Amino acid sequence: MSKQDSQFINVFSVVIGILVAITILLFALARAVAGRTQVVDVYKDPMYLASLQRTTSPLSKEAVAGQDNSAMAIKAPAGAGAAVAMAVPKNGNELFESVCKTCHGAGLAGAPKAGDKAAWALRIAEGKAMLYQHALNGYNGKTGVMPAKGGRTDLPDDLVKQGVDYMLSLAQ
Repeated sequence: MSKQDSQFINVFSVVIGILVAITILLFALARAVAGRTQVVDVYKDPMYLASLQRTTSPLSKEAVAGQDNSAMAIKAPAGAGAAVAMAVPKNGNELFESVCKTCHGAGLAGAPKAGDKAAWALRIAEGKAMLYQHALNGYNGKTGVMPAKGGRTDLPDDLVKQGVDYMLSLAQ
């Protein structure tokens, strides 16, 4: 190695050392400034305090027999309006359009598409009573899933049966 090469390496090492020292000083200065300004504001911020309260509060409360458990009553969130019940369809056609069509219109979750005669033929062969039972109580089959009453457990049984009859009329 020549004298010029060793001199270059020495000067280069000193320059790199100075740049690293300046970088460390800048980081230290930034932390010191932020520590005096930002932290004070963050710890007093109402949104931060609410977030801290939510994340550190107990995940659940347990009711104890013989104790006053009224504090655990489920309350609507602030600003929430009165609960609005979904409208109950009047007949099988309206039920199909508002509830059943979600899955039976597109064939979601293995549901036979409305009007698909081949897909409905095997189900029709099992009888209407079986179709009513699956629609009312739900069904986990080999090719799909049918939630009880299509997920609308508030519907009367007779209306669900009307919906089944309507879908069967589409498949014939």
